Amino acid sequence: MSLSNKIDFAVIFSVKNANPNGDPLNGNRPRINYDGFGEVTDVCIKRKIRDRLSEKGHPIFVQSDDRKIDGMGSLKERAESAEFGLGKEAFNAKKTKPDETIKAACKKWLDVRAFGQLFAFGGDETKGVSIPIRGPVSVQSAFSIAPVSITSTQITKSVSGEGDGTKRGSDTMGMKHRIDQGIYIFYGSMNPQLSEKTGFNDEDAETIKQILPKLFENDASSARPEGSLVVEKVFWWKHNCKSGQYSSAKVHRSLNPKGEAPFFDMEPLAGLEPEIIEGF
Repeated sequence: MSLSNKIDFAVIFSVKNANPNGDPLNGNRPRINYDGFGEVTDVCIKRKIRDRLSEKGHPIFVQSDDRKIDGMGSLKERAESAEFGLGKEAFNAKKTKPDETIKAACKKWLDVRAFGQLFAFGGDETKGVSIPIRGPVSVQSAFSIAPVSITSTQITKSVSGEGDGTKRGSDTMGMKHRIDQGIYIFYGSMNPQLSEKTGFNDEDAETIKQILPKLFENDASSARPEGSLVVEKVFWWKHNCKSGQYSSAKVHRSLNPKGEAPFFDMEPLAGLEPEIIEGF
């Protein structure tokens, strides 16, 4: 089974007094480009999609350390696990053909058949195995529709993390950064031709569509308080064929995001109307 029709999608979300995606190389300040527009990387967005899918009970290969449910310490350990993965023989080229491993991995893990995966493990048995899987679901980075303002606040801890506690140490001081307010948008596509390789199908596409409006649920942290990131609209274009009625670029450009409700204007495309889903 594979995807019956090409699909394009877009998600508009709002940020208020939160850090949607900190840059560890810049003091964890919110990411911005050289023009001052806020950015949330595609890796960050796919992390949230994977987390929401995992919460719904779908098997996920790339689990974050703070949300892993199988106790595996690494991707290699998970992949080679007899209980949670495919077993060591699946990554031994002498015993298992790469195509068989690809088929088994895509069948087992939803994120692998959606986003793809590179199984690149070393070791005596694997002999440096490298098995690439190209996924049919692509997700772009999110960018704010206007330049954003970053507020930085100096913070202190009430106790010292080091020393005898008689005086305040340097480790008690820190900085916290936030986006005061911004509207962001990201785009994505689902390719039927690539889905034939991984087995990504219409049911899988529907599963992702259902979790996009809830992308930031159960995702709260000190940097992202509950309710500070909100999905406003999800746009879902389902073409009438596998090749698509229009290019993804033309479909995405037909949507003009705005900074206030209803958050968009739409240029109509003949024969292709999006399903518009309200955020939660």
